[in-house]
Parts: sequence; structure tokens; C-alpha cells
Amino acid sequence: MTTRVFAALHVYHDNTAHSAAVNMAIDEALLEPATVSSIRFYRWHSPALSFGYFGRFSDVADCASGRDVVRRWTGGGIVLHGEDLTYGLVIPAGDPAFNQSSALIYERVHRALCEALHATGERAVVAAVCDRRSQVDSAVIDRRYSCFANPVRADVMIGGRKVAGAAQRRTRRGLLQQGSIQGIAFGSGLAKRFAEALSANRTQCETGDQILIRARELAGQKYGTNSWLRKR
Repeated sequence: MTTRVFAALHVYHDNTAHSAAVNMAIDEALLEPATVSSIRFYRWHSPALSFGYFGRFSDVADCASGRDVVRRWTGGGIVLHGEDLTYGLVIPAGDPAFNQSSALIYERVHRALCEALHATGERAVVAAVCDRRSQVDSAVIDRRYSCFANPVRADVMIGGRKVAGAAQRRTRRGLLQQGSIQGIAFGSGLAKRFAEALSANRTQCETGDQILIRARELAGQKYGTNSWLRKR
């Protein structure tokens, strides 16, 4: 068993399907007041496409047909959503884990995910070889590619195929990691096992009214606007 990443963790199982803009906004809204690290597993109300903060909208327009498209606050390339298990991980600046490098956090979180996958019978490993494009944000230079077609160091692999990747944003308030797990069966309690591998001290939480109100503000002013979507 790997060493737990967090001394305490709030766990949100958000069973309400949200638009792409609202999902991005909730992740940021959870970071703003956070004093304890948290993970939120969430759903999409329709097939969606998210792309990294540094991406160009023109690069994703051709593969966005019929999907709810949103620019993430985090980096990375193109990710298709709808059948994946998506999560937002928040680490406030007061958590000792925040003092670790972004690359180490990325790797430790994915090692915990591998532990959870092993418990479901999957032979998952953390990728050891780094793609030359980037160590963590996996698409800062080449923003057009699909994240899942191009594994980088510390992504999660099964049988040579990437099944999990993530992108990060670090601020003075804390760190946000947004991740997607794809191409495997989720009916075996993977989200629960993943949270257990991250921390032995977990508290089940619900997104309260204040978080949802703030998220709607962020969606209306930022993530759901054409100016944000076509920022580049």
C-alpha cells in the first residue's frame, strides 16, 4: 500500500449532471475557500470536450461537433467527456502536500489511482517515460492533440494504453488538479477506492448552496462566455 497523499480529505460524489461550464466553475469555487483538501467526482449533462487554458479554440473546433465545449482553467490538451470518470482535486495552500512539486503531486495521486485499480483487478502502472512535450501539463507546447493519444510521465497506463491523465493550476490559494479516467469499467466502486487510497481520513460532503451560487457566477462571467472560450 502506498503512503497516503493527504492527512484528511473531503470527498464529493456529485451525482447531478452539469454543463461543461458549470463543472469547471464548481472546481474553481471549491478551491477559493478551501482549508482541507478535497476531491469531487462528477458527471456531464451531455457529451463534452474540454481543452487546456493555453489551447487555441481553432484547434478544437473541428472535433467539437455536437459536444458542450469549454476551456479549462488548468493546462493540458483535448479531453472528451461523457463516458469517463472525471474528478477535480483541490489542495489548499495550508495542506503540507501543497509544498510538494506539481510533478510529485501528479505522480503520487496517480500512484494512489493505480492502487485503486489494482484492487479491481486491473494491472495499472504509472508511466515512467516522459513525453518530450511536457512534464506535467502535457500540452502547453502542442495544444491540439488529444491527451489520451499522448501519454506523458506519471500518467496511468494499462497494457500500454493510457487510461488516466490530468492537468493542474497552482495559485497562492492552492492547487487544482483536474483528471479524467477513461476506457475501463467503473462499476466496481473505483471512485470510492481511489478516495480511500488518497487518504485514510475521509469526510463525505455535498456541494452546498454557497458553492453552487459562486459556481453559477463563475460560469456566467467566465467559463460559459464566448470571450473565455475563444480567448486564444
